[in-house]
Amino acid sequence: METVNNTTVTVAATVNAPVQKVWEFWNNPEHITKWAHASDDWHAPYADNDPRTGGTFKTTMAAKDGSFSFDFGGTYTNVQDNSLIEYTMDDGRKVSVIFESTGGATKITETFDPENTNPIEMQRGGWQAILDNFKKYAEAHS
Repeated sequence: METVNNTTVTVAATVNAPVQKVWEFWNNPEHITKWAHASDDWHAPYADNDPRTGGTFKTTMAAKDGSFSFDFGGTYTNVQDNSLIEYTMDDGRKVSVIFESTGGATKITETFDPENTNPIEMQRGGWQAILDNFKKYAEAHS
């Protein structure tokens, strides 16, 4: 019996950097390849990004030992500079990323449709780990 999953999952982090810097680090492929991984034994050897409504993106995520890799990609459905990114992944799931400027910091709230293969908590953990890596990278380079 197939069940339809209507749950969305949310992860968040506050980055101690101004929203313009955070936006640049989030969207510039030369930065994406330095933070888009959930653990130290993975990396992102390739990223291509066109952050505008109707634009597309692709990031290759790979195990450093070469045992596994996959492309994470999709199409932007709504992009508002320094505040909002909404996109549909290649598999049809939807994602929303809100950037809120709070003084000299930026709160990032990411909400996504989970896939049906892995447990929700595992997916939340993976997305949170990538967001935490982003926070660490952005703060170190601001």
